[in-house]
Amino acid sequence: MMRALLAPQPSPSFSSININSRNPNLYRTRTSFLLFMRVADHHLSERKSRLSATRAVLDSATIEQLGLKESDIRNPAISSAYRNSKFPKPNQTVLEAQARVCTGPTQTRPLSEEQAFKVLDTILRSVRGELKDEELVSTAQLGAFFAGMTIRANAFPEATQWSEGEKHAMNTFWPLLVRALPPDVIFIADPEGSIMGLGSSIGPQFVGNGTGEMRLVGALREILAGGHLGYEEVQGVLRDVLPLTFDVGKSTGVSESLLSAFLIGQRMNRETDRELRAYCLAFDDELGPAPIADVRSLTHYGEPYDGNTRYFRSTLFVAAVRSCYGESSMLHGVEWMPPKGGVTEEQMLKFMGANTNLSSHQAKELVEDEEVGFAYISQHEARPSLYSLIGLREHIKKRPPLATTEKIQQFIRVRMFVCISMLVVHIMHVPLDARVVFAF
Repeated sequence: MMRALLAPQPSPSFSSININSRNPNLYRTRTSFLLFMRVADHHLSERKSRLSATRAVLDSATIEQLGLKESDIRNPAISSAYRNSKFPKPNQTVLEAQARVCTGPTQTRPLSEEQAFKVLDTILRSVRGELKDEELVSTAQLGAFFAGMTIRANAFPEATQWSEGEKHAMNTFWPLLVRALPPDVIFIADPEGSIMGLGSSIGPQFVGNGTGEMRLVGALREILAGGHLGYEEVQGVLRDVLPLTFDVGKSTGVSESLLSAFLIGQRMNRETDRELRAYCLAFDDELGPAPIADVRSLTHYGEPYDGNTRYFRSTLFVAAVRSCYGESSMLHGVEWMPPKGGVTEEQMLKFMGANTNLSSHQAKELVEDEEVGFAYISQHEARPSLYSLIGLREHIKKRPPLATTEKIQQFIRVRMFVCISMLVVHIMHVPLDARVVFAF
């Protein structure tokens, strides 16, 4: 199998397969498994696999038996190798705290006094400039953490509101933090000047910089109070602030603290159907209308973009097998995505030497091709605005609303009432993921 992926050759094994079907296309089966290995301007270009040494995939005896050099093998299961090295890493102390406090009304786990003191001390030393590199607490982390604390104080049930230890720690550190934190973070931590007990006017008077940020601040006031937004409000904010642009690793547009607070805040408040719909459709026409494929049926597979770390990722192979029965499939995702940072279809395709930089129109041609029958589209190509959030999402820690809605994107359409269009979605969190499917 490894030799076939790296140097595909005709194999007699397909002719001996007993497929229980009326009209199995054996040639299409072989072609589909070896797709993306063709050379054609309108399809895919063959590329040499980018492989590095590892013993985790094949032991030395197997490598020798296949006639491969150990230096030619790269382990596709080491998904962390696909993380963009240009992304600054988050502070682990604060990130662990975010995992506890930036979640739902019943799942949140309040910090102990010791934990709260450690986190707030880390934040204080960071904003004072005492921490560097990976120890630095990013503005996105500050926004997410304080948004979580504010929403818990304003809207969560008593069991998941601030613990006595958190109150003591905040009373101790806030007089110091309020003199060191930037105004946008102070606004997130105390938007109405009523939580911290010092009567600060910074939060109530904060409006942001520029039209897009002012709109974001207005939406955040509702979110930080535990409220919800309308369909047009969510779409308006997203279209105003995305895509993010960076210079030397820092956003040059909207405040990352405000945007991270917006994204995690909506997830903590449990998004409504209209909010989820807005996330899904905000950039539907970013690169123009979706192409219409001339096929009998088309199935979109929506797997979690952050991949698998414990279980086999089978969708790519399922799509290849289905194609031999004349059932066209569309897969989509990214190379690497937090928080899980697991194995994705894009990583497997790149391991096989595939071109994953297809436009939706190129993917449409592959779906229609009788010798292939399925295609993969990367978010990098199809939704650049949403793709620009990957680095920020690592610093948010918990999954934002986009983690749900990106799975149900449909980058290729079919003719209504003539062709069958199906959507297969990997539901991770019931009933949240299930609700977004039924909302469409």
